[in-house]
Amino acid sequence: MATTDNYRLSRLDLPLPPLPTHEQPSPRPVLNDPAISFPSYSIEVTPPPYTEYDENPAYNVTWDDQIPTPDTARPRVHSMNSSSRPLGRALSARATNGEIPYIASPEPQISRSVSYTPGAQQSRQRTRSNVDPMPTLHAQPSSISLASTVSSYNQDHNSDPYGFDEHGHDPEDLSRELSNLSLNAEEALQRFQKGELAESDEAWHRLVPAEAREALGQQEVQRQSVIFEIFQAEREYVADLEAIEDVFITGLETASPPIIPPQHLRTFIDQVFGNLPQILAQHQRLLAALFERQREQHPLVQSVADIILDAALGSDFRSAYETYIKHYPLSESFHRTELKRNVAYQQFMQSVSNDPRIRKRDLITFISRPVTRLPRLNLVLEHILKLTDKEYEHPDLETLPIVLGILGDFIKSTQPGIEAAESKVKFWALCESLLYQKGEIIDLDLYDDSRTLVYSGPLTRLSRSDSGWSAQTMDLTGSLLDHYFLLTRDEKKANGSIKRHLVSRPLSLSYLRLGSFTDPPELQKTKSEDGRFRDSFRSQTITVFPFTIYHASSRSSRRYTFFVATDKIRKRWHSAFVNALGIYKARQDGNMLFYTRPITDRFFRVRGLQVAYGSNIRLSGRVTSAVSFMSGGKKFIAVGCQTGIYVSVWGVEEFHRVFTYVNPTGIAVIQTVGSKVFNKFIIHMEESLLSYSLDVVAQAALGKIQSSKSITDTMERVAKHDTTVAFFKHLQIGDRQLIMFTAKRRLQSSLDLHVVEVAHNVHHSASPQRTSSNTSYKTSTSFKPFGDIGYVPRDAFDICPLTKTVGICSEKGIIIVDPTNLTSAKFLVVPDLSEASTTPSIHALKARLEGVKPLGLVPLPGGRSNEILVVSDIVGFYVTRQGKPCRSAGFIKWETPATSFAYRGNHIFLFSSQFIEVRNMVTGVIVQVIEGADIRLLRSGRDEILVAARGTKDDKDGTSEKIVELAETSDLTASSPVSTPVSAFPSVWDEWDM
Repeated sequence: MATTDNYRLSRLDLPLPPLPTHEQPSPRPVLNDPAISFPSYSIEVTPPPYTEYDENPAYNVTWDDQIPTPDTARPRVHSMNSSSRPLGRALSARATNGEIPYIASPEPQISRSVSYTPGAQQSRQRTRSNVDPMPTLHAQPSSISLASTVSSYNQDHNSDPYGFDEHGHDPEDLSRELSNLSLNAEEALQRFQKGELAESDEAWHRLVPAEAREALGQQEVQRQSVIFEIFQAEREYVADLEAIEDVFITGLETASPPIIPPQHLRTFIDQVFGNLPQILAQHQRLLAALFERQREQHPLVQSVADIILDAALGSDFRSAYETYIKHYPLSESFHRTELKRNVAYQQFMQSVSNDPRIRKRDLITFISRPVTRLPRLNLVLEHILKLTDKEYEHPDLETLPIVLGILGDFIKSTQPGIEAAESKVKFWALCESLLYQKGEIIDLDLYDDSRTLVYSGPLTRLSRSDSGWSAQTMDLTGSLLDHYFLLTRDEKKANGSIKRHLVSRPLSLSYLRLGSFTDPPELQKTKSEDGRFRDSFRSQTITVFPFTIYHASSRSSRRYTFFVATDKIRKRWHSAFVNALGIYKARQDGNMLFYTRPITDRFFRVRGLQVAYGSNIRLSGRVTSAVSFMSGGKKFIAVGCQTGIYVSVWGVEEFHRVFTYVNPTGIAVIQTVGSKVFNKFIIHMEESLLSYSLDVVAQAALGKIQSSKSITDTMERVAKHDTTVAFFKHLQIGDRQLIMFTAKRRLQSSLDLHVVEVAHNVHHSASPQRTSSNTSYKTSTSFKPFGDIGYVPRDAFDICPLTKTVGICSEKGIIIVDPTNLTSAKFLVVPDLSEASTTPSIHALKARLEGVKPLGLVPLPGGRSNEILVVSDIVGFYVTRQGKPCRSAGFIKWETPATSFAYRGNHIFLFSSQFIEVRNMVTGVIVQVIEGADIRLLRSGRDEILVAARGTKDDKDGTSEKIVELAETSDLTASSPVSTPVSAFPSVWDEWDM
């Protein structure tokens, strides 16, 4: 055998004399011959310092099942393979045919035969120039390992290989001795597998005699020791997983009194321990297969790669690990959170730490075991592959690379999931530590399952003083979520917790725009931080790198320039912003609640940059109003613009100018309600309020009426001829159709408020009905006064219809009146801020409402029907049915000032020149933002919302004005709309009796 200084030849001190040149040795059986079995034996080893293994940094780690480093009592060594077939363990030295099989001595040609060799002749020749004479076997017993007794064998080359040796030992006695030794080795192995051996004895070299180790060679000894480590680590791993079930999970389930509230116990266990029972079941099967292989082949285990490969190929094995690993950061977070807030949980963890299976280890150590198990196993298998003899066709040379490839790819595939879960944990910590500005309602929808923390890091910003930006800087933290960007000032408490104060309103990604990220670096001065007075005047100069983001609708007032330490960090922020904005836009486009359905984008034109100066081209002008109606089974749309009112069949861009009224302020239609036919087309132009036959208007649009006189013959005046109408609104109160309008009178500090009832046509005819052109307010048969005249402030500008009442919007608030009794002394001003002097929150709301313009009221649906959302141009807030602020008098600030609003179902639409902001009216959460140019609300009804904006055409004929309908999308899996229409809540305001 080949010897080195690292090995001592224990009890092998009798040299073998050289063979006679004329005499050939008897034929010897081949070790990997499947017809031959060899006895098992226990071996003791005095381990040499295997520096090439122990100094490998990959194994000098802190894992609990780590491979020992050189300073440990026994270095790990790796295992070997005996043959291509497992060897029997406890076999008699006597063959089954009565012959005594040859017992291999440690001669050169067989000293490596335990590593897989194709045949007996493929052995290495050893030079003996620097090696001791080849020892011979003798019958003296070797040293004892554990409870095993092993004999060394010394066979002279002249002895009869099938008879008695020169020392007089009978082969039958030797066979009986080996059988007894094998029984002792089997007992030691069983004790190892049961975990009953002392820790110092749980090593491969403690179960194998020194003579056998010396016969194997250093590399194979190392290999066998590493394979033994796999058996040991797997046994300890399964024991730890079983301890989790028996000690932690069962302890929580059976605790009396309960540690976790019973209604939350199952959820808590699932969140903390995940699918750990599935992983345990997989490894219990794997451990059983490994132990069976160990019992069959110990001490010369050929391979375990095939067993691990079978497990790794199982989809259940990988899926169980994937689920657990991706959830692990959340498991740890749930455990730590409960540990902080639940004293009983803390005491439980302290008590179970005394369990002998726990050994003072905390729960994090246990639940993190599956996360590190596969990477550790991967490292061990890599080392086995390095120690496998490359000169022979060992099966591990083919199997281990496959196993390593599967495990390596799987470990890499779980990294994104781990990072996502870790990001989720950081996100939760951020949510729990946020402190908002008092008074403002900010619902960031943080606990939606899709919320994630994309990127976070320190930022520096110049501070603002009364005179402008100063040279002093603020150290802040920027947190980029999947839907908002947050800017906070972190405050560390004495107990170690962190509170994050919002220093600026959260910036929705719908409005976030990127500025420059390539500006040159700047120099900033920083002062000493040690707090000493003398050093407070000293400063040092550092290089910082700026980047800019801004709010799309407030480019100047909400423009942020931040500074970071390096250009690399600046590039990370830029990449994070670009990726987050891209994903957010794709998600918004794929989950739109409302979309713009085009009606026309060609006919209506305004003067554009490509229209030549002095050109005689006829332009329709800017669109100011629109309404749709039905007549003769067809749907029509009427559009008011600078040159008149145009009407066309819906969806067909063949508009005919029916009225020449310039810039009509508003148009409305009153059609059929139940069995009553009204057939009215209402126009507010200049200071007059007129009515025409709706059917005649439709016929003119179809080209069936060419004479304008046929249209004017149907005209009726809604207001008196000498009345100056400021604004009007069509109302439906119960089954009555009413028109409410305000009229101005000279030298009057208020506006007259009129209500007229529309009479239905008893004998409806589609043909024009001639009336006198001098028809006055008194003689009109279609519009009759309803009640007495009321009065509203002169600064009133709009009417907000409710169910039984209406709100008159003025600069100082919204006045609630009963349109059927305008002279009643009962009226209410919303909001009621009478308690502002005694209630700080209402006082703060009153201060916030200074200068805002109220736009109207929105009743809340469902369980919030006792609340009303008051909409203004800047903010929104909630009041009770009595007009008093509720929800702690908090307010919601719109992202961009609104000029008008509409609502449908659970959503409110806020219109500005560039954006339509869609919010949940109950929570205030932004659910969608529609971007455009020169956006105007044309009509807001229960059945439709019509909007005008700058069109897509811009050529020599001018810039187009497009008209679209805001339509609700439908769920792909449902046949009905996502949101419930307003008409589904007819009784929301039935009890409004202010």
